[in-house]
Amino acid sequence: MTLRSYAQGAVFAEQVGSAPPEALFLHGWGRDRHDMLHLARGFDSLVPDLPGFGASPPPEGVAGGAEYAAEMSQVLEEAGVAAPVVVVAHSFGGRVAVCLASARPDLVGALVLCGVPLLRLGARKKPSLGYRAVRAGHRLGIVSDARLERWKQARGSADYKSASGVMRDILTKAVNETYEAELAGVLCPVAFVWGADDSAAPAAIVSDACGLVAGPVTVDIVDGAGHDIHRQHPELLVLRARELLEKIRS
Repeated sequence: MTLRSYAQGAVFAEQVGSAPPEALFLHGWGRDRHDMLHLARGFDSLVPDLPGFGASPPPEGVAGGAEYAAEMSQVLEEAGVAAPVVVVAHSFGGRVAVCLASARPDLVGALVLCGVPLLRLGARKKPSLGYRAVRAGHRLGIVSDARLERWKQARGSADYKSASGVMRDILTKAVNETYEAELAGVLCPVAFVWGADDSAAPAAIVSDACGLVAGPVTVDIVDGAGHDIHRQHPELLVLRARELLEKIRS
């Protein structure tokens, strides 16, 4: 396995195998390529550190799923893909994968998605009145940077607390994105592999997403599995990826 630089140093990715990539593996938020390498063995594949994680530097500006997908399309082109690849993606990586498949059907032949917050379930929650008051005070110069940060640290998610700089802004953008339009633009086959006990991306997302995808879908909802189903049942994701690769090649 070899770690290489792509997109003028914006992305570092590990190449598994020696042939042009047939698969792309995308990790979730706060992780890096090592979270997906156990799935990639046995494929000729690319396993990148998404920008801002692992060896890849943060984006220069606030980026969402579409911007990350544009980076991945450049990576695939530079890697010399000979045919559309299957993309196996977890959580945040799945946001990127759906945007990539919708924008570049010439590069993506199939998707295997697990634990991806693709759609918003229920109405969007507004920030609390207290936070809005503190934020307004900060904008007026009444509340210090330190006090605002203490408020965020006390009430933010674990991912939000651990992020800083542009990556915190990127997380905020990602959390507020929803992908109805991108899902409707996915023409390739999609395999949804989900944990029935996933609390970060509830399995109810799958039924809604299936109704939007234009291409054929398969669904596996695994009892007893949670958000990290790619680690709990890696054999199932590998099986679905191999099945889809056979369809691409046939």
